[in-house]
Amino acid sequence: MKHIEEAHRYLDNAKEILWDKAQKEDGAYKDRKYVKMAGHTAYSGVLVALDGLFGIKKKGRKSVLWYQEELGKMDKKILNNFNIVYDTLHLSMAYDGNLSVVISNEGLKQAEQIINWVEKKQELVSN
Repeated sequence: MKHIEEAHRYLDNAKEILWDKAQKEDGAYKDRKYVKMAGHTAYSGVLVALDGLFGIKKKGRKSVLWYQEELGKMDKKILNNFNIVYDTLHLSMAYDGNLSVVISNEGLKQAEQIINWVEKKQELVSN
């Protein structure tokens, strides 16, 4: 499951960007540029995992609505996690550069839950 390893690598890179470059101080990051970069990186990792699950091999992404519809057919809880990840990592962090450490941590936590869910789902299929 190479895509799972890749997704975890993206998530690890996002954490490293926040910890090493965004400069945390008093519950907020000081550098919006690196918060945006970390949010984009972590969200991309989630999409890498989901693309592997759905068998998407070509470059380019489906729309967020497509992912929401497909996840809604499979698991409503994961759909909820995905919506949180989309809002937190993609919109709040990657676009808006939200400097809150709490927001970033929650987004990363939800991303990890989705990646782990994909990994377990694929282990069940392969066994």
